This record gives sequence, C-alpha cells and structure tokens, in this order.
Amino acid sequence: MSKTQEQLDIKFRLTDGSDIGPKSFTAATSVTTLKEAVIAQWPKEKDNGPRTVKDVKIISAGRILENNRTLGECRSPMCDIPGSVTTMHVVVQAPSLEKGEKKTSNDPKQNRCLCVIL
Repeated sequence: MSKTQEQLDIKFRLTDGSDIGPKSFTAATSVTTLKEAVIAQWPKEKDNGPRTVKDVKIISAGRILENNRTLGECRSPMCDIPGSVTTMHVVVQAPSLEKGEKKTSNDPKQNRCLCVIL
C-alpha cells in the first residue's frame, strides 16, 4: 500500500480532557484539513469554540503542526503501530486584537498604577 493511501486513525484531545473522534485520515491530508475537521466536530455545548483555522493549534508528539504540511510529513514513529489510534492535542487560541486596536477597560480598578516606595 502506498503512503498516500494509508489510513491513520486520529482522535483529538481537547484541553478539558474530552475527545473528538477517532476518525480516519489519509497520510496526504493537510493539517489545515485536520483543523477544519476539528472545527466541524467541535461539541456544541462547549463555549469558546474555534471560529477559524487560525484559532486552532494541533500538537502531535510535542510539536505544533504547521498548516502547509501533510499528515504523512508530520508523523511520529508512534503512528506506525498498526491498528492504533494517534492522539493529537488541540489548543484554541483566542483571536488576537488587530494591529492598532487597543484593549480598553471601563473598570477603574484595572486602570490604577500601584507604586510602592520604601
């Protein structure tokens, strides 16, 4: 069987310990497609779900996977165990503020300067 037709079973572990999957992907699947699958299968009852691919980071074998890579390129030796399910961790980043925008706060307690002179 060629590498591009090989099926890999992957489950995605969320930060609260719950899982999405497992689901089968080919080794030719891009990391962007994996992120789209996570967004599509995100549990509806969970708050702060990702909105775009840029909000999601997938970690496998201690490495953050890059969007332009394929699953076959990102594989670790642990994926080579026949019949196993690979667990990849999912981290959702809050969207960052656009350049030029400032975070404003109406809370007077946050706008205080605290200095201590001894």
